[in-house]
Amino acid sequence: MITTEEIKKKIEKNIPNSNAEVFAVKPDGMHFKAIVKSKKFEGKSLVEQHRMIYDSLKEEFKNGLHSLSIEIKE
Repeated sequence: MITTEEIKKKIEKNIPNSNAEVFAVKPDGMHFKAIVKSKKFEGKSLVEQHRMIYDSLKEEFKNGLHSLSIEIKE
């Protein structure tokens, strides 16, 4: 089971100079919400921004992470 802190660290590691806040949506360890702020998102489409986040969590999605709601802040 993945934790909010592990998701936060993965996002911030893979998107340099980002700031992520991660919350559990359900207490099942599979449903989360992330609010991510990064200048790396500037000039990118919403799909590209979300892909950057999902790419940083590929292994987690293979191993039980089921849902991640994303809010982007530039």
